[in-house]
Amino acid sequence: MKAIRCKAYGPPSTLVLEELESLRPSAKEVVVRVKACGINFPDTLIIQGLYQFKPELPFTPGSDIAGVVQEVGEEVLHLKQGDEVFGFVVYGALAEEVVVPANSCFLKPKKMDYPVAASFMMAYGTSYHALKDRAMLNEGETLLVLGASGGVGLAAVELGKLMGAKVIAAASTDEKLELCQAYGADQIINYTKVDLKSTIKELTGGRGADVIYDPVGGNYSEAAFRGIAWNGRFLVVGFAAGTIPNIPLNLPLLKGASVVGVFWGSFAMGNPKANMKNAMTLMKWYDEGKLKPHIHNIYDLEDTPKALQEMMERKVKGKLVVRM
Repeated sequence: MKAIRCKAYGPPSTLVLEELESLRPSAKEVVVRVKACGINFPDTLIIQGLYQFKPELPFTPGSDIAGVVQEVGEEVLHLKQGDEVFGFVVYGALAEEVVVPANSCFLKPKKMDYPVAASFMMAYGTSYHALKDRAMLNEGETLLVLGASGGVGLAAVELGKLMGAKVIAAASTDEKLELCQAYGADQIINYTKVDLKSTIKELTGGRGADVIYDPVGGNYSEAAFRGIAWNGRFLVVGFAAGTIPNIPLNLPLLKGASVVGVFWGSFAMGNPKANMKNAMTLMKWYDEGKLKPHIHNIYDLEDTPKALQEMMERKVKGKLVVRM
């Protein structure tokens, strides 16, 4: 089988396409013949050695998969050969085959095609865990989403609206914000044109945002935090800007606010039952037509470096997908 390989940490251009031996599952795993793999921002970090953990070289990047079960471990009871599935792994998905823990692999809804299925779990899983479990977002509260046109950001806009919040989408271009409005944003902020803190205050009548969803980091995090409401929750989701911000600790004190970390991968691996419950809710909403992943572009496997480069340049609205 063919796989994208990272042999030395570096930019996407250093990745290579290689032939590898076919995979075999352990007792609690399945081998999936990959039909599509979603690209996520952490993929651009892991190949550079900048992610929270560093796989032993060489390795295959990629986490979000959709495909067909090829082989089943002897202790796996809920899946069988030939099942159409989607799921996630820590890495290894940018390949024609991937080994997936059975508790991280789900039956694909019939009307969900492979590119959509490969765009679903990480974006919606992260954002729903963030808003429901970490922020405990309440109906009627105000949610501010930074980087709102990206994969997890757009999912947060869509889910926040579905959960009854007033959603303010913040992004870097008017074109990106048009997409956010199409996904339900009540108000928008182009933070390259206006002062973020004062605009948050203006849009909320001086009160501030109850929940701030931040997958961006960099220079906008502190400005956003200064626009948080009393008893607000600031969700630390990621650092797409490339810089981890240093927020003064007097701000949570003055605002009575909480800084809340969101690491969906660790949650999903450590709490599979709770993650499964969230996944079932998300799939129900998808079946009801309430969720619709936005796919920006689809690449072939050999063009994976181009997809990752486009992600790094922050040109993507919604999701990128690699097809096999």
